[in-house]
Amino acid sequence: MTSSVFRFVLSVLCVLSMFSSRANAGDFIEWQSANIQLLRGWDYEVGKTQRTLVTLEYANKWRYGDLFIFVDGTRFDGGEKTAFGEISPRFSFGKILGQDLSYGIVKDVLLATTFEKGESKTEAFLIGLGLDLDLPGFTFFNANIYRRHDPQINDDIWQLTLAWKYPFRLFNTSFVTEGFSDIAGNAGPTYHSNQFIVPRLLVNTGSLLHGEDNQLWVGVEYSYWRNKFGIEGVDESQPQVQMKWIF
Repeated sequence: MTSSVFRFVLSVLCVLSMFSSRANAGDFIEWQSANIQLLRGWDYEVGKTQRTLVTLEYANKWRYGDLFIFVDGTRFDGGEKTAFGEISPRFSFGKILGQDLSYGIVKDVLLATTFEKGESKTEAFLIGLGLDLDLPGFTFFNANIYRRHDPQINDDIWQLTLAWKYPFRLFNTSFVTEGFSDIAGNAGPTYHSNQFIVPRLLVNTGSLLHGEDNQLWVGVEYSYWRNKFGIEGVDESQPQVQMKWIF
């Protein structure tokens, strides 16, 4: 892990600590949640074909918006390691202005930002418009349209990011389908439009073993990436087994 990624991970941990310490400060934080995930996958198209991933996620909704953070640590079979993370704060125009901006299925309109950091010079800055959508049965469904600046790509590009969570019950057991999708545009002849979709299907082990317990979930994550990393013709279709511990 390079020193720059280490500093990024350290800053993430500091942010987590800050928000946790302020969780009891009145109604500044409405809710917060953190989890750690373990994934195992095979037959990847770029890099080593087999790898294990550990992901730390944190999310909250606070007085003027929301925050999502994740850090991926990847260990390739053979011992090589790498890291990647994102910090995505969003700021609610409705809450800041004290106005109800809901209309139809739109619950809120937000300023959406993201900073990505990986190994070496891998980083990107995104800014755009976010929408919180009110769709039946979904815990949340977010749509963010960004202008993406990546110093390694000649031109800025647009990116649409969707994220969702849909819980349901079947045979008296709790399930959830959740995930995200990134759709990015072209940037000249060396970076091609690409589509990345990652749905998950998880089952609550607590509901299987000893009644309701929302901590440990297991299941499968499916990753499909067309023109991975903007490389034309590199398409990845990748199922992964997943374990998710919410704390």
